[in-house]
Amino acid sequence: MPCIFALLVVLFPRIAILLLFFFTTFFDRVFNSLILPVIGFIFLPLTLIAYTWMVKAHYPMDITFLVVMFIAVIVDLGLLGGGEWGRRNR
Repeated sequence: MPCIFALLVVLFPRIAILLLFFFTTFFDRVFNSLILPVIGFIFLPLTLIAYTWMVKAHYPMDITFLVVMFIAVIVDLGLLGGGEWGRRNR
């Protein structure tokens, strides 16, 4: 079951965020307001999930944290730019 959820998160991060928000306590006490999660939902959904996971797991802010965040941002930007690259090659 966790492997299926991990696949869902990578393929459909916005759906995963909605499921986590409505059916779990994954986002509780991580953000002070609702503005940052909404911005993360719109622009960088995998980064939002990775950041929340790292904070909830109490990982220290060290190089591992930075590497995970860097990979999440790169994957998010790749997901955003993939459609444009496909349109240019037609």
